[in-house]
Amino acid sequence: MAERTNDGSAGDVDYGRIGLGYTRYRQPEPRIAAFITAALGEARTVLNVGAGAGSYEPLDREVTAVEPSAAMRAQRPTHLPGAIDATAEHLPLADQSFDAAMATFTVHQWQNLAAGLAEVRRVTRGPIAILSCDPEALDRFWLNDYAPEAIAVEARRYPPLPRITEALGGKVEVIPVPIPRDCVDGFGEAYYGRPERLLEPGARLANSAWNFVAPVVAERFVATLGCDLTDGTWDRRYGHLRSAPEFDGSLRLIVGRL
Repeated sequence: MAERTNDGSAGDVDYGRIGLGYTRYRQPEPRIAAFITAALGEARTVLNVGAGAGSYEPLDREVTAVEPSAAMRAQRPTHLPGAIDATAEHLPLADQSFDAAMATFTVHQWQNLAAGLAEVRRVTRGPIAILSCDPEALDRFWLNDYAPEAIAVEARRYPPLPRITEALGGKVEVIPVPIPRDCVDGFGEAYYGRPERLLEPGARLANSAWNFVAPVVAERFVATLGCDLTDGTWDRRYGHLRSAPEFDGSLRLIVGRL
């Protein structure tokens, strides 16, 4: 069984420590949610694995959420159902219980990707939609010039897309998901045109990569980016991103169908 923290988190991050205030920065982005909705098709019963605080859970279907972190379960809004305390690798659910399944920004936290996806497939009759990042595309983000350590950490943590597609089996489609400039889901690349936001400690805390770099890296990042914003260096290099309606970053939706 996957090792779990005092909070119950089963991945490599203790959300009991960093998850507080998470929902202030991580809200579901409707334009990203539309991709997930399309992938779920006509499914009426949906399993959400690694559900966190409930981002991207459809409101027009019967959703069963699974989340091992007590801190994240506690932040689920009252209009969503409570989440089951369990991990992806050990789902306490019957075979073929659901029409579809989803997993958003979570597979990089799983202790055993293949076992987790096998469990999700065991309990799911139809499509499985996984929102994740392509580690090969993370260096497109300007953060790589300021904190390459954070990008390198993410590239190591996110599973390569072929590993996901192989573990899913069946017919798999990998769909690039453009990131809108005013994205309300504050994962790192969401701030591609709003660099000032990443100077906020809360914004960085809501991105688990910063949990894996030394404090001196974050201090250097804040100091360097702050100076470059003040003297115009960042805008001379990347100012065009402030008006770019979308960013072609690392975000991908992987959809597996039998």
